[in-house]
Amino acid sequence: MDIDEFLNDPFEEALRPRNLNTPEADLQALTRAWINERGAPEILPWPPNNLIERVTERIKKQIEKVEELTGDMDPKTNFGLICLQTELERWKYLIRGLVRARIAKIDAHTLHYLSDVDLRSRLSETEIAYATRHQQLLHGHYFVEFPRKLPSHTPELERSGRRGTGSYEELTGDGGSISVLGRGRDGDDVKDVGRGEVVIVRWSDIKEHVEKGEMELV
Repeated sequence: MDIDEFLNDPFEEALRPRNLNTPEADLQALTRAWINERGAPEILPWPPNNLIERVTERIKKQIEKVEELTGDMDPKTNFGLICLQTELERWKYLIRGLVRARIAKIDAHTLHYLSDVDLRSRLSETEIAYATRHQQLLHGHYFVEFPRKLPSHTPELERSGRRGTGSYEELTGDGGSISVLGRGRDGDDVKDVGRGEVVIVRWSDIKEHVEKGEMELV
């Protein structure tokens, strides 16, 4: 071993800027997006920095590599193929889970997401096209199946997302505590949340912190 390795600063590697587009960083970002999407009562912004596009491209390349190695009967290669397939299934599971969670919210409140400018901006182009087509089919079905003249007291067919739903959140990042304004039936109160602390509050009170990456759902 080179003597220079012992003379290097042990903290140099930790302080070196990390490449946020590495497979490890993408896997962590995808996992966090999947967990947050499943726990949030309303749809969250589409993952930034082309995360889904990079992950999809990696999955495509991994599938091509698996197909190339499938015909090789070498035991060593077969073991590597099993590991590669296992890792591939993990990526596919996360991406499917994220997409299904978002599609379920779009299906439940299609018109709400299409008519609200802020919520519509959170959808990808593919999701907007899907939601538009879904709403067209739904409208056509209602128009045919239900009478055209409904009484004025009929409740709305589309309901908004449940922003008052309670959820579990944990503070992330390297900073100190942040102040969260909690609104309740008896009164409002400001809570200082430290890193690693888990709190139960309404989604509407911490939505902004989750979108900024300051807190995550657990």
